[in-house]
Amino acid sequence: MSETLSPQPWMKHPGTIAVMAALEAAGGAGCARFVGGCVRNALLRKPVDDIDIATVLTPDQTIAALKAAGLKAIPTGVDHGTVTAIAEGRPFEVTTLRRDVETDGRRAVVAFTQDWSEDAQRRDFRLNALYCDADGTLHDPTGGGLADLRAGRIVFVGEAETRIREDALRILRFFRFLAWYGRGEPDATALAACQALRDLTATLSAERVSKELLKLLAAEDPRAAVSLMARTGVLSVILPEARGLSRFERLVTIETEMLFSEDAELRLASLLPDDPAVGLAVAQRLRLSNAQRDRLVAALGTEPKLVSWMSPRQARQIIYRIGLRPFLDRVTLAWAASERQAATTQWRALLPLGQSWSIPSFPLTGDEVAAAGVPRGPLMGAVMREVEDWWVDNDFIDDKLSIVERLKAVAQGMVY
Repeated sequence: MSETLSPQPWMKHPGTIAVMAALEAAGGAGCARFVGGCVRNALLRKPVDDIDIATVLTPDQTIAALKAAGLKAIPTGVDHGTVTAIAEGRPFEVTTLRRDVETDGRRAVVAFTQDWSEDAQRRDFRLNALYCDADGTLHDPTGGGLADLRAGRIVFVGEAETRIREDALRILRFFRFLAWYGRGEPDATALAACQALRDLTATLSAERVSKELLKLLAAEDPRAAVSLMARTGVLSVILPEARGLSRFERLVTIETEMLFSEDAELRLASLLPDDPAVGLAVAQRLRLSNAQRDRLVAALGTEPKLVSWMSPRQARQIIYRIGLRPFLDRVTLAWAASERQAATTQWRALLPLGQSWSIPSFPLTGDEVAAAGVPRGPLMGAVMREVEDWWVDNDFIDDKLSIVERLKAVAQGMVY
């Protein structure tokens, strides 16, 4: 008797029902099945974000079927058989069954098929080659997907080296899936293949590498997977700037103990030396977003110098100068790098201090400086910086009269 997946909220969603009904109206019952992550995560009782559907219909037939049902069809990747259906405001990636004709380690030329087993054979891991009918009936063409899922095994479909040579990104995906779903000892054959072919990852586009790496680092506990990446030499190929794992491992421990959310970007920073230039080089090579680049560079900053015994007043001054996020990142990284219990306690105490303080705005305006007799231009900027430095040194004094008196004194000294 076939195993079944109990009805899921996403399966009962009106959009899902509409898409599956449209496809089956054109190709008959069973012409379309849910596949991959949505099936895997539903079986593991994990959140389902994306709904992928495999079908025997060709891309042209899929588009026609969706349009006939009044649904939007976007030809997002028709050369590879993919059409994005939009129903009830939700996207569904619908892909024709396919087999690889030619691969070069980065991309593939495919041919469409109506054979579900052929489609399964071109997928990466057996637990990702699980299919599910609209009624919940499960299909496991490789014969090992369900067992792997339950045991926490990440096993390639067919020969591991063959799958990797088809697309070298599967090396990184292997470690990412280990981090997210693996339990126990990793599959020895898969690990050996990843080690032997690790240099192939150097041919991958930066965007694909960074996306996969950040997904891996976002796992609840990626320490074992990252350690395996280091032992097999994969980490040194994709992140040659990495300098040991101790700070990274300690950071994950801190996040777990403090119930912090998983922070992939800060975990990436923890693998690197405290050098903004290195952070910038990594961000540029991996083509991170501007926001990710700026955060990485700031987190690895060394000026102004932070010490665990700084006073609340000193901490506020640094937060004002560099910003709250860089301050919290640098303190957390320093905490993770600390080996002395006393320093660990001090670093930890600085986090709530920063989080509880609202950065004030400098209370002087250009008009007020001009009213003090300072002409507009470079001199005005110099006067304002001088008064601002005094204001910061006095712990952001909330006394406008004192600030104005300081302005008058500075203006008198610099103007006359």
